[in-house]
Amino acid sequence: MNTVAVVGIDLAKQVFQIHFADEFGNKLLNKQVRRSKLLSALNQLPPCLVGMEACGSSHYWAREIRALGHEVKLMAPQYVKAYVKTNKNDSADAEAIAEAVTRLGMRFVDIKNADQQSVLLLHREREGLTRERTSLINRIRGTLSEFGVIIPKGPNKLKVWFRDEYSRHEAALPSILQRHTQRLLQRLRSLEGSIAALDEEIDAESQSDEACRRLEEVPGIGRLTASALRASVGNARSFKNGREFAAWLGLVPRQYSSGGKQRLLGISKRGDAYLRRMLIHGARAVLRHMNPKRSVTPWLDSLSRRRHRNVVIVALANKLARIAWALLFHQRRYEEQYLVTAM
Repeated sequence: MNTVAVVGIDLAKQVFQIHFADEFGNKLLNKQVRRSKLLSALNQLPPCLVGMEACGSSHYWAREIRALGHEVKLMAPQYVKAYVKTNKNDSADAEAIAEAVTRLGMRFVDIKNADQQSVLLLHREREGLTRERTSLINRIRGTLSEFGVIIPKGPNKLKVWFRDEYSRHEAALPSILQRHTQRLLQRLRSLEGSIAALDEEIDAESQSDEACRRLEEVPGIGRLTASALRASVGNARSFKNGREFAAWLGLVPRQYSSGGKQRLLGISKRGDAYLRRMLIHGARAVLRHMNPKRSVTPWLDSLSRRRHRNVVIVALANKLARIAWALLFHQRRYEEQYLVTAM
């Protein structure tokens, strides 16, 4: 049998499909392997190129397989889909992965280390708890509105209302609803406690990372954004420039061009939606509290007179993304520039 040069692995929970190919792309073998047998099967092979889709547990397996001496590359599933030649099944997917990983111009996903994965899981958990809190607050407001009690919007206003106003309405509510409301409030306090604990964990991790501290010096990039950026892109060396990084985040116009005619639509919204949202929130805060002495202020003023406010916010988020890339790539500190006023 010819020497195995390329391996495509279709990941799953218990049974993985593996496609073996030689250096010319010819199929050598396509078989199923149990989860417990995967590493031992790959350990018997000479060093080769291993391709996988970037999905759940892919970074873990990439680190483990790379430790065996193989070259491992991860790809976004949408880039692999074009190489599936027949109906979708595990065997066809593994073959498509083995072919896609050898293509020139293929875009690969950086393999995250264990610390990066851990921090991103903290962010994911915090995001999930925040959504649960919002849903719970809406249920509390909806429940009491059924009895004519209107609560102001927002978690902080709700907390103040229950502290100062709820006692005036409590006696008029049925005892069943009073007990139910207390249970809802207890769940809300538990969620807020969990979110606060995650915030402390993320803050501690950010303070110990010098790159995060540099990112936090940029107006519009807070502790959460800096931590998520650092964990998601590392040193940013997988991007050639800041423009490519901004495009990866989906902060550039979506094109629908043909026949030499360019047509630019709204932003593409590709890439990491969480990071994109954080940068947009940061840009919105900068625009709300504009410092007239900053050198970027005239540009924002000029753009605000010509374009919609949301366009200005996205443009500023794009600029923040480019600044973040430069700080991570060149390992520099942020130097704020201010306008020189005439005496």
